[in-house]
Amino acid sequence: MIGVFDSGHGGLTVLRALADQMPDRRFVYLGDHANAPYGNRTPEEIYRYTVAGVERLFGLGCPLVILACNTASAQALRRLQQTWLPAAYPDRRVLGVLVPMVEAITGVPWMADVAAGSRAGEPRTVAIFATHHTVSSGAYPTEIAKRAPEVRVVQQACPDLVRLIEADAPIDTIRAAIEDYAGRLMAQLDGVPPDAVVLGCTHYPLVADLFAQALPPGVEILDQPNLTVSSLRAYLERHPEYELPSRAREQGGVEAFHTTGPAEPITRLASRFFGGEARFHSVGPDPIPASLKG
Repeated sequence: MIGVFDSGHGGLTVLRALADQMPDRRFVYLGDHANAPYGNRTPEEIYRYTVAGVERLFGLGCPLVILACNTASAQALRRLQQTWLPAAYPDRRVLGVLVPMVEAITGVPWMADVAAGSRAGEPRTVAIFATHHTVSSGAYPTEIAKRAPEVRVVQQACPDLVRLIEADAPIDTIRAAIEDYAGRLMAQLDGVPPDAVVLGCTHYPLVADLFAQALPPGVEILDQPNLTVSSLRAYLERHPEYELPSRAREQGGVEAFHTTGPAEPITRLASRFFGGEARFHSVGPDPIPASLKG
């Protein structure tokens, strides 16, 4: 099974794409609703909660986990991969949704050892809409600059958008917020449209049409859920140890939806994100691993 972790509901947009386009694979979802939203947490808290969630999914039988949360990917993934994972679970792997987006923008594999400027292409501008923590982490501009220094990256934090989406706010309220964020972004660019836009939060695909309306015509909006599917497929092709026996392929789908919060209210909200029934089971708050305490 492949684990999919998010701080709350947003990762369900990624899970939907994975389940639809990889029907021979089995997935388990864990939302850390008890500690959401991560946007109000410190970087250290985000790291600890992310490690706890990943360890919970390992315990549920998932040798591979996807961080379907841009905040967790930006704040925790590299540290987790370089320190905790090799020491605690050297035979397990953790991927993040930030990675395929960076690969799509730069055309350079995440793990490639590329000297700055050695693959410089045509200059272009990419805009990032994301949560405060994703923007403040600098993960997108840093990782893009390593691989494609000719790409100009402009970021715009959208601090209220996740709350509005999860609260099912009136569409006009959400539209007004997005128009405000898009206006701030265009002011940074002196009115010159970017070549492409990244919706750097897994909640945002639910309102991608409103971003398209608020931006100048013709601006490409990169699809994070579908890019994640393509990236995972490529990863699995490179790692045959995750190949499934033919009988297991016939039993694909979502094995279970877990939450660290109360199951009933989360189940009621989840169908809007998942695009179908998503019945959650409460597993209680994740304990912080002993190795991270103190």
